[in-house]
Amino acid sequence: MQADLTKSSSSIWIHIALFSVSALYAGNFTFAKWAMPEFIGPFGFILLRVAAGAVLFGLYFFLFGFEKIRERKHYVQLAVAGFFGVALNMLAFFKGLSLTSPINASVLMLFAPVFVVIFMAFDQKYRLRRNVIIGMLMAFTGAAFLMGLKNFSLSGPGIAGDLLVILNACSYGFYLYYVGRLLEIYKTTTIVAYIFIFGLLFVIPVGYSELMVVEWSAFPPKAVFAAFYAVIGITFIAYFLNSWAIQKSSGALVAAYVYLQPVLATIIAILFGEGSLSLEKTIFAALIIGGVYLVNKAK
Repeated sequence: MQADLTKSSSSIWIHIALFSVSALYAGNFTFAKWAMPEFIGPFGFILLRVAAGAVLFGLYFFLFGFEKIRERKHYVQLAVAGFFGVALNMLAFFKGLSLTSPINASVLMLFAPVFVVIFMAFDQKYRLRRNVIIGMLMAFTGAAFLMGLKNFSLSGPGIAGDLLVILNACSYGFYLYYVGRLLEIYKTTTIVAYIFIFGLLFVIPVGYSELMVVEWSAFPPKAVFAAFYAVIGITFIAYFLNSWAIQKSSGALVAAYVYLQPVLATIIAILFGEGSLSLEKTIFAALIIGGVYLVNKAK
């Protein structure tokens, strides 16, 4: 009985963590526009996020939670995780977004959880249950329509941007699948510190020129808030909670929570007077929540 209570309590905290991550990312859809691209370029914004994450996680790791890396091959694996989970993931999305429409980008990024399931399906270590597949399809359908599938189009000059957003989804999906192996060996703080340190090495050559021309004194209060939100919220807090949740549950469940982001983004947009609620949106939101429930039930 005590074991069941402990497991139930742990499960509740996992869902609280993942819901918090989804809420943080959902808020970024609104807040990021307060700073980017008017006051800071997208690649400079990414470098700011990754550099701050590397400093914050690195300081905590080396001062309070140091853990020795046991094998040399693990450094290579951490570098791979940093490349796909931090560098390529962020750079491909923001570059793709600049070349395609916001609707296409928001729909195509929803393929990330699908890629997680695909990678897991080819790994003999995992056994995917029917409810996971059904839940992912439900959540994907609801999220795609909520994000504007009826206006989605792959025709036109934005195809290069579309491909980059798909690359972003594939990269992030691979990261969620791949990093689980490392989280079986090392603490969460160890993993996130190293992936941001390695990620920073990959991002510096791309974002350096944009970050160096930023006029920080010209930032209005809303842009300052957006920058802090990106650094503390969707970088420091979100990456830590995501990694901790993968360690305690599975990459599939963490990926499924991505589909809650458009629901929460819609709610936040409504609260800030930038959207409205309708019966259609309510139905799509119900599909997403039902799909996430099925994935959790089958985990």
